[in-house]
Amino acid sequence: MMASDFTIDTITVLQLKELLGKDIPPLVLDVREAEELKICSLPTYTHISLGGLQKELDQLPRDRVIVTLCHHGRRSLQAALLLKHHGFGQVLNLVGGIQAWAEQVDPLMTQY
Repeated sequence: MMASDFTIDTITVLQLKELLGKDIPPLVLDVREAEELKICSLPTYTHISLGGLQKELDQLPRDRVIVTLCHHGRRSLQAALLLKHHGFGQVLNLVGGIQAWAEQVDPLMTQY
């Protein structure tokens, strides 16, 4: 079975903002490059670039919701597919990525 055989559920930035306020928030997995994180990032996240994700899968919890995040949502979709392919059950892709967060949740966030 190929990773592309999986369907990935999505979450909006407004839904994520609400979930981050819960007692057990999702793990936000930012798969952008380190240089991009210097420009802007969410207050709480785990960083593993997309290119290094395959080697770092054992660093991620399998019993927690994981929300994948990148600039616009393409790389995070690839990351979500990879996680699903490797048996992670609760994976959501953030629609619009950090760009949507800046536009809809935090208008003071630096955009690129």
